[in-house]
Amino acid sequence: MMEGKLQIAGVGHSCLDRLCTIESYPREDDSTHITSIAVQGGGAVATALVAASRLGASTAWIGNAGTDIISSEILRLLEADGVSTAYAARRPDASGLESFVMVNPQNGSRTKFPERDANPPIEWTEELSAAVRSADILHLDGTNWVNAFNAASIARDAGVVVSLDGCSMQADNERNRKLASMADILIMNRKYPLRVSGLPSYPEALLEMASWGPRIVMCTLGDEGVLAVIDGRVESFPAFEVKAVDTTGAGDVFHGAFLRGYLDGMDLRSCVRFSSAVAALKCTKIGGRSGIPTMEEAIAFMERNI
Repeated sequence: MMEGKLQIAGVGHSCLDRLCTIESYPREDDSTHITSIAVQGGGAVATALVAASRLGASTAWIGNAGTDIISSEILRLLEADGVSTAYAARRPDASGLESFVMVNPQNGSRTKFPERDANPPIEWTEELSAAVRSADILHLDGTNWVNAFNAASIARDAGVVVSLDGCSMQADNERNRKLASMADILIMNRKYPLRVSGLPSYPEALLEMASWGPRIVMCTLGDEGVLAVIDGRVESFPAFEVKAVDTTGAGDVFHGAFLRGYLDGMDLRSCVRFSSAVAALKCTKIGGRSGIPTMEEAIAFMERNI
C-alpha cells in the first residue's frame, strides 16, 4: 500500500517505448536508416502520471503487469520518476507492452507502432478500489475500456474527480460516448471529438460533449494550440513556439501538467497555459519523458515567454 496522500491514481496504458530517429519516413516496401535509438517508458496514462509526479504531485499507477523483463523495466522507470507501483499486480498471464516509435527529425513528428494490449482485466480487490476512492483525481485512457469503465464507476460513486484522456477509441462508439460522459475533465486529441460526437467541426463537437456531463472539455491540436469550452463558448489558446525534436507523448504530458495545475487551484485559462508550456518543453527532447520539466523549469520558461 502507498504511504501518504494519493493525489492522482492512474488506470491506463503503460509500456516501453523504443524510439528510433530516422533519416526520413520511407514509402511502403522501401527503407531508410535509423540514426539513433532511445528507450523510455511510455503509455498515455503512465506518462501523464510521470509528468504530474515530476511537477510535484503524488501519483500511483494501477494495473496488471507481467513477470517478464519488459514489465520489470516499465515499473522500474515509473518508480524512478516517483510514480508508485504499489498497486501494480505482477501476473504470469500478463506481459509488458512495447511500442516502436519512428521520429522524423525534420519536423519532430512521430509514427507509432504500439503493441495491442491483450492483458487480462484488472481484478478490483478492496485494496485497489480503496486506492481509487482515496485519490483526489482518477486519470484514465480508453485503451482497455473495461478497466477504464470499472475504475470510473468506483471513482464516481466515491465523489472522486474523473479525468479522461480522449485518445484511444473503441469500434463501438456508444462505449466511447459512455466513458466520455463519466468524465469530469475531458481532454481529447484532434481525432476524438469529431469521431465520438459525430459532428463536423470542433466547436460543435466540444459544445455537444460539454452537454454530456463533463465540467471541463477541451482538445489539443499540437502546434495549433488548444480549444477549450469556457463559460459556454469555445476559446482558442496558441501553442508555445519551440524547436520540436519529437512530439511523442506531448498530449500525455499536457494531461499530467493540467491535473497538477488543477490540484493547485489554477483557473482554467491558467491551467491551459501552464500545461501548454510543459508540453512544449517536452517536445524539445526525444521521447515522451526525457523532456518533461520540473515545476521550476516550467515557470521559468513561461516567464521568458510572456
